[in-house]
Amino acid sequence: MSVERLLVTLTEISAMDFDLAKTLDSGQVFHWEKIGNGFGGTIGDRAVYVEQRGNILRVRAGETGALPRIVGRYFALDHPLAQICASFPQDETMKAAGDFCRGLRIIRQPKWECLATFICSSMKQVAHIRQISHALRRRFGEARKIGLERSIQNAHAGSAAARTMLIDSASPTFVNLEQGTARSTCNHTVYTFPAPARLAKSSEKDLRECALGYRAKNLLATARLVTNGDVDLEKWAALADVDLRAKLCELPGVGAKVANCVMLFAYERLRAFPIDVWIERVLRENYFPRARKLNATRLRTFTQEHFGEHGGYAQQYLFHHARMTSRKSGTVRDSSVRAGRAHSLGMTKKTARMHGQGDGGRRTVGAKKNGTRPAFVVAGSAYPSKMTKARA
Repeated sequence: MSVERLLVTLTEISAMDFDLAKTLDSGQVFHWEKIGNGFGGTIGDRAVYVEQRGNILRVRAGETGALPRIVGRYFALDHPLAQICASFPQDETMKAAGDFCRGLRIIRQPKWECLATFICSSMKQVAHIRQISHALRRRFGEARKIGLERSIQNAHAGSAAARTMLIDSASPTFVNLEQGTARSTCNHTVYTFPAPARLAKSSEKDLRECALGYRAKNLLATARLVTNGDVDLEKWAALADVDLRAKLCELPGVGAKVANCVMLFAYERLRAFPIDVWIERVLRENYFPRARKLNATRLRTFTQEHFGEHGGYAQQYLFHHARMTSRKSGTVRDSSVRAGRAHSLGMTKKTARMHGQGDGGRRTVGAKKNGTRPAFVVAGSAYPSKMTKARA
């Protein structure tokens, strides 16, 4: 019998009240990949391998060793999760989501990476957003290596027959051994998210080749605004919520939904409550089952008052619970609202796409035309429709 073990030296970090796999699969980030017993990805420009053993994270960061402070901050291990969950309303829907999502934390994402990723998410399901993220990274990002040493032990000491074993399928290494242990160091390649300056030098055609479609124009324009200094995402961190949301909504490809996602995942505004197709269904079915008319203002007011200062966490739990429950039950959710909300609003298919209505994953809002956003009502938004034209 042969046994495969991970022998690389990993740094351990205490991670109470944390579920790594659940957090990475909750529709916040889209680039982490399963590697062995853990996950490989990047935090900023650092390649990171992380795995969980109970209340301990075991991490390695490229060739420089683990950086506990950076990893701990990224996964928001300092958030008082028990207190946050205790602040949730005690209705049955929220209780079910809270129990299901125990240990899920809101990741602190790099601002540009988060903004760009959610600009690319319009009308896309989570799996498609992952594909776009990986395509952008491979084409425009920088490669980073994660070295993992593995071993195989031959438990059949004394056996006359040599055994040929595959040590690592990602970087195939075959060894013959009669007894004892064989070791191999395998490098896994991950890619950083491209800097705005790198994307600003590209073309819309280049970006479309990464499966962005009409989103390419918005991503390119926003990258150029950031590169030219017209937009300073770091300085925006000092803005009040209402001003930050307004600034974000002025960017190409950013509507209320994307703005709230960026506020929550990149700026740590934990009251931000993004409303997409999944969340709107949850609200309508569980909190407004008899409401014949439910407009954006009413939904926004309700979520602010009902879910409170940690509404972003509540939203993420409701989103992940609804998505996973649907997946397990085999229920097929329409990836757009062509048969649902778009119809109820009297939208054509083209109009629904323009308005960002619909996504089976993290539906975005805010398509623009000729530098302005059409005046329309979208769940969770009641923001100005005027839009500053992007400067290329």
